[in-house]
Amino acid sequence: MFELDVVSLSRLQFALTALYHFLFVPLTLGLALLLAIMESVYVMTGREVWREAVKFWGALFGINFVMGVATGVTMEFQFGTNWAYYSHYVGDVFGTPLAIEGLMAFFLEATFVGLFFFGWKRLTKVQHLVVTWLVALGSNFSALWILVANAWMSNPVGAVFNPQTMRMEVTSFKEVLFNPVAQSKFVHTVSAGYVTGSMFVMSIAAYYILRKRHVEIARRSLTVAASFGLASALSVVVLGDESGYTTGESQKMKIAAIEAMWETEPAPASFTLFGLPDLKSETTKYAIEIPYVLGIIATRSLDKEVEGIKPLVLHAEERIRNGLPGYKWISEQGGRPNVVVPAALEGSMRDLGYALLLKRIRPDIENATREEIVEAAHSVVPDVPVLFWSFRIMVALGFYFIALFGVAFYLSSRRRCGAPWFLKMTMFSLPLPWIAAELGWIVAEYGRQPWIIDGVMPTFLGVSDVPASNVAASLAAFVLFYTALAVVDVALLVKYIRKGPHVPESGPTPQPRAGALPVAAE
Repeated sequence: MFELDVVSLSRLQFALTALYHFLFVPLTLGLALLLAIMESVYVMTGREVWREAVKFWGALFGINFVMGVATGVTMEFQFGTNWAYYSHYVGDVFGTPLAIEGLMAFFLEATFVGLFFFGWKRLTKVQHLVVTWLVALGSNFSALWILVANAWMSNPVGAVFNPQTMRMEVTSFKEVLFNPVAQSKFVHTVSAGYVTGSMFVMSIAAYYILRKRHVEIARRSLTVAASFGLASALSVVVLGDESGYTTGESQKMKIAAIEAMWETEPAPASFTLFGLPDLKSETTKYAIEIPYVLGIIATRSLDKEVEGIKPLVLHAEERIRNGLPGYKWISEQGGRPNVVVPAALEGSMRDLGYALLLKRIRPDIENATREEIVEAAHSVVPDVPVLFWSFRIMVALGFYFIALFGVAFYLSSRRRCGAPWFLKMTMFSLPLPWIAAELGWIVAEYGRQPWIIDGVMPTFLGVSDVPASNVAASLAAFVLFYTALAVVDVALLVKYIRKGPHVPESGPTPQPRAGALPVAAE
């Protein structure tokens, strides 16, 4: 049952702001690279139609970029307002990637965005092209550092708990940066952004072709978006497989919950294509399975089993018991200068986070009963139906994108992309990449619960010590503010899309009247 306490309200506020912010991130990533590709064609060919295409799509990119920055700032401030103890506990690790991301977004990326818009008449073609590519690279590097920080929450490497300072501290920034989860998450996320940008361009181009407006720009834009989108959609599926492998290595419970797999699946593990998870009986009814697929994704083998929810809960129970001696020692010795963890307790300290799960049940966790330990162990299971269906809808949309971009690539290469059925299907597909992206973040973040740092800190321990009424008030303010921003964003996008590129509509060129004076060109 959902309770309106500080923890739940803080989680809800961050979830809403994060999901809203991520409406703009993938489009920024995708449009930036498409702009660079189109402008490269303009510089190579010298045809003005490409220049006008870049300026038109650039205006839509600018609207989206501003909204993304405005919504991203509020997210980072929440680490200090709603998640103060989390920021204190992992600030040494988490703060560095966020600081670098801020420099990338607000200095590097924003500077080149300004040059992109105001440099058309002040820079040469090649100079402006370089600026456009730097905008694209800046957008991607900005995403990289956010995803490095986010991946560390799922796979906390390169840092250890310091009993003297009572917080996590970096031991190897190289390990943090080259975290395998960060690498797979980055390439998968940016590829999804490229799909979003391609679908955005292709859908609006289809709208113009159907309305017989700006057909020259629309056809060229559709061709570029179809080619780029097909490559990106294929990349999302391939790189999603890599993301599944890293998750199988570092977050076994998430994989088990995504599969609604209650018992350990013997090798070679099958993938459940469809089923109805039943929490009461702890079974998946009417399951349709594909042999071998889960084993290949999660273990990269056909001879390794994939652990189920029930054995993982028992393993969590063992780790809770093992972490209790470490917690008792920390509560007595922690925070003192020059204190060193005894060698006999090093193994227990690695399970300290699991022992902290008991804090939700009772404050004096060293006196926890067997029933309370079992209850805490069961709390490591995330919401199975939410993850099960979110993942499958996301994957189904991914294969749909491959099919749609494949058809678009074929038709555009044959110069037959004017078919009404295809154009209407493309237009109606416009919101689907955003749905897939949001579902992906639900799987990634909701699937990590009950951890804010997997195996290290439970989510409920990371919140600030503030009244629930304060968080509720700020949540209401965010809902109102973001709703207003959404209305403004949609209104601006619709306005500029209806207005179209700043070129004359296609049609016969009017002939001057006899005796009329010539008009100077602009």
